[in-house]
Formats: sequence, C-alpha cells, structure tokens
Amino acid sequence: MAGGQSEREDKVSLELTEEILQSMEVGMAFRDYNGRISSMDFHKTSGYLVTASDDESIRLYDVASATCLKTINSKKYGVDLVSFTSHPTTVIYSSKNGWDESLRLLSLHDNKYLRYFKGHHDRVVSLSLCSRNDCFVSGSLDRTVLLWDQRAEKCQGLLRVQGRPAAAYDDQGLVFSVAFGGYIRMFDTRKYEKGPFDIFSLGGDVSEANVVKFSNDGGLMLLTTSNGHIHVLDSFRGTLLSTHNVKPVSSNSTLEASFSPEGTFVISGSGDGSVYVWSVRSGKEVASWMSTEAEPPVIKWAPGNLMFVTGSSELSFWIPDLSKLAAYVGRK
Repeated sequence: MAGGQSEREDKVSLELTEEILQSMEVGMAFRDYNGRISSMDFHKTSGYLVTASDDESIRLYDVASATCLKTINSKKYGVDLVSFTSHPTTVIYSSKNGWDESLRLLSLHDNKYLRYFKGHHDRVVSLSLCSRNDCFVSGSLDRTVLLWDQRAEKCQGLLRVQGRPAAAYDDQGLVFSVAFGGYIRMFDTRKYEKGPFDIFSLGGDVSEANVVKFSNDGGLMLLTTSNGHIHVLDSFRGTLLSTHNVKPVSSNSTLEASFSPEGTFVISGSGDGSVYVWSVRSGKEVASWMSTEAEPPVIKWAPGNLMFVTGSSELSFWIPDLSKLAAYVGRK
C-alpha cells in the first residue's frame, strides 16, 4: 500500500492543476490560539512557518511534521506583522501596543532581541524582506515607507506617501513596489532616491491598498484593496490582466492574497472569511471555500508544496484529498 501511495503522490506532485485545487481541504488545524492570527510567513528553504497572533504570541511550526516547535510571547509590545529573515529561526516583527512602533529583530532560538529598528510613528501595515540580502522595507499609517538594513538600527531611506502604503520586494531584490492611492510605483532598489521608474494605474480603484506581492518569477504582481478587489498585473508592462472581487474588508483588517509557486493561480481571503482561487491565465474562479468567520484570513502558499495555510482564529493547513484525486490520477 505504502509503495502505491507514494507513487501516486509523486504523480500528483508534478504540477498544480484545477482538479488538485478543487480537492483541497484542511488536513491539520491548530485551534489553541486565544486571538486572531494577524500575520504569518514561510521560510523559503527550511520548511518552517511562523505566525503572529492577537494573543501576543509568535509561534514557530515545522511544516513537514505539522508540529509547533516553539511559542514566544511578546506581552510588552504585542505582535502584528512577522517575517522570516534569511535565517530560519530569526524574524522581524512589528508591534501592536499603540505606543511603540519599532520593528524588532528576534532570535526565536533563544528569545533574544538582536536589534530594534526605530523610525515609524504609527502602526506598521506592510513589511517585506529582500530574499537576496539583509534589506527590508516597511510601510506605516504614518504615511512613510522606510528602507532598512538589518545590520543598522537607523533607516537607510525614507519615502513619503499619500495614504496607507503596501510595499514589496521582488524575488531578485532588484525592484520594490509601493502601492497607495490607486497606483503602484516601481523603484530600482539601487537608486530609489531618484523616484519611481514606472507607475502603474489600477484602473480607477482608489480604495486603500492592503498587500502588494510579486510572483516567484517576478513576472506578475497582485494588489489587494480594502474594497475587496484583487488586481493581477504584468509587472514589466504594468498592464492590468484581471481584477477579482470579494467582500470588502473593515479598516482594521487586511485582505491578503498569494500566488501559487508557479504563478498560475491566485488564492485570496475575503471580507466574509471565505477563501477563493482564480486561474491567472483564464481569470476564472477555480475553487472557493465558505467560512463562518467574519474577517478575512491571512493566507500564504507554502513554497514548493501542494499546500496553502490560512490563519484566522485558528491555523489551518490545506492539502489535496488524494482519495478525490484517485480517478484523476488514473486518467493521467
């Protein structure tokens, strides 16, 4: 049996298809949170997942074994956004206490703060780390986007914006984008002080930017806005390829979406807690899962895996149901 099962899994793991997506369901859930999950991040290479929650905890999971390795409490500062550095047990996170908006570099290994990054004067709503070096970018409700080097406590650059900013690096670390007020501005990381080298329009959607992301190959970007729009763009030409609509989100929530690893699908939360998947090529909805939650889940695709994870009042690992796929695999 085991042999047949693993052969089947090998076949299934070849490529993500609409059938595989439609078969996905929660394979494992962690219900021991005492607050909503506000953020999570996968480490690119180690198989670790980190979550931040309104119960003021930071938790480290091993994805392969679906086990929680460590829980660290941040009672003093609270925790809102969290991202891995290149190191699998070091994270940067933002506060949620309303009086100290510093970002912190934390070693999960021994629960030590390695550095504080001071500069923002209001809640940090966007955080993106460059995968190629020690740089990162943060955007805040104080209407600034700050550029940082993990080795220095003071910011390396400052951009003023007119609105709530969403910022992200592309995977190569050559470009970062800053979205607000109906436009995405593209910056060269080496000469950002010269201003954007390109500005992409979102076709008149001027509602607040929530998250901006690049696909793994850098060819696509997505931007979510508070009125429930998920825009997919060509990141070189800036052409709007498709716009998907979900329920709007409240001003203190964030609508999050994620590309699948090859950039063929977009998966998103919704203001009513549901999860949707669309095909990038056709623009059509491929699958959806309704929810009893009243806020959008945070949502991330696991790198190199047929798995996505949602965080709400609980953490759920979504995987294909192989029994539903038996007929499909037999057809291949």
